[in-house]
Amino acid sequence: MSSGVRLALGQLSVWHDIRDLPRHRWHEPNNAALWPLPEGADADHVRRALRTVVARHPSLRLRYDLTDAATRAPRQLPPDPDWNDALPAVELDTAQPARAEAQSADLATQPFDLTREHGWRARLLTRRGRPTHLAFAKHHIAADAWAQELLRAEFIQALTAAGARAGSAARTQAGAGTGTPAPAAPGPAELAAEQHSPAGLRRQAAALDHWARTFEAAAPAIALPRATATPGAALQGTLRSAPALHAARLLAERAQTSVAAVVLAAYARSVARRCHADTLLVQLMSANRFAPRWRDLVTSMNQWVPALIPHAREENLARLARVAHWSSLTACRHGMHDVTAVDRLRARTPGAAEPACAFNYVATPGDSPATPTPPPYEPTLTWERPFTTIGPRCYARAADADGVLTVRLTARDLGREEAAALLEDLHDGLLAAAGRPAAALTSIAGTPTPATLTPAGRAYQARARHEESGSA
Repeated sequence: MSSGVRLALGQLSVWHDIRDLPRHRWHEPNNAALWPLPEGADADHVRRALRTVVARHPSLRLRYDLTDAATRAPRQLPPDPDWNDALPAVELDTAQPARAEAQSADLATQPFDLTREHGWRARLLTRRGRPTHLAFAKHHIAADAWAQELLRAEFIQALTAAGARAGSAARTQAGAGTGTPAPAAPGPAELAAEQHSPAGLRRQAAALDHWARTFEAAAPAIALPRATATPGAALQGTLRSAPALHAARLLAERAQTSVAAVVLAAYARSVARRCHADTLLVQLMSANRFAPRWRDLVTSMNQWVPALIPHAREENLARLARVAHWSSLTACRHGMHDVTAVDRLRARTPGAAEPACAFNYVATPGDSPATPTPPPYEPTLTWERPFTTIGPRCYARAADADGVLTVRLTARDLGREEAAALLEDLHDGLLAAAGRPAAALTSIAGTPTPATLTPAGRAYQARARHEESGSA
């Protein structure tokens, strides 16, 4: 019998999404990051800093018992007390700056065996022998976007402390680590215990009631038109616009809501117009980091939650943003739920509505402050090959950084013209509602994302498809 404990609800949601993936798609829950190192960083200090971070967070030392995967009951094993802390170094070609991004992407194209491996890997990248970057890849069950940014910040802090001590005459012990370590952080096992306590079970019951009420209130047949030429095909288009972010901030101030609510309103209205719907069922990504104890927990906590947006074709975008704001708050209060219980609810609810679209406004610790005026960047719409199509059929992932709004739309069974019209409507709607001048989108036929082009990724996918076909 396994000595593990049940998964926390966010971990369970990740498993729910990936459990039936064919082998050649096992890399899709992975995410790659490239962390620049301070000038003059020492390779040994980098290794020590990374070890300090891994030692602090149990999620980075977890393996999973999947023997009961067929019954949908995987378990997390106790965190390993030790691990292989070797950090392979890769020398980069100084003539090819993009090689750093390619090395990071390579790490993500290789799947994790969650029964034997911890859900992360790293490489030290050097140029002329000098460390320049840490390439870091992780499985989504180990850390979500918020947690990944926490890890980066802790790693840089530990690395800076190690360098400062190395140059200090007051250092008292040769070979000391990164100094007095931060206290051990709680792990997902503690979160799971709280979520299944009497109070946690009451919250789960309330969340399930929210799903039931939503199923009852939503119209069942609202969906974007499907492309018939290439059924099952996926596409990805990324809108990048400084004027749109400036407009969204003006509207958020006017409506007394968040920028996220404004962008959600513009997106929902664009979808609703194409569905000819006045009330839209939307899946929202809830971060579920509202309690102070769990705000900085390294694991995967975010989960999809349904929200009904009435009057979704409302012309006044500031008014619709307020509606979207309150609908989002209501939904995210019930963000922590058991996806297997939702499956059972859906099974006994004939004709239960499916969301017309999904939306996630990515927030991370230490988000950059608002810029007073938009940078002089031309708005663009870039077409890419999606690295992953896990999740909802029509999914918009929005974020802002360096004064630019980014909306990445990943969709299945949706034509490129329809996807372009949806993003252009979102963009033009923001500018018009804020009284800003129109700004045309420049369409770019982007190359496939690096993670789908690396030799290691191509080799792995070829092997996986070969094995799935039963070929000798």
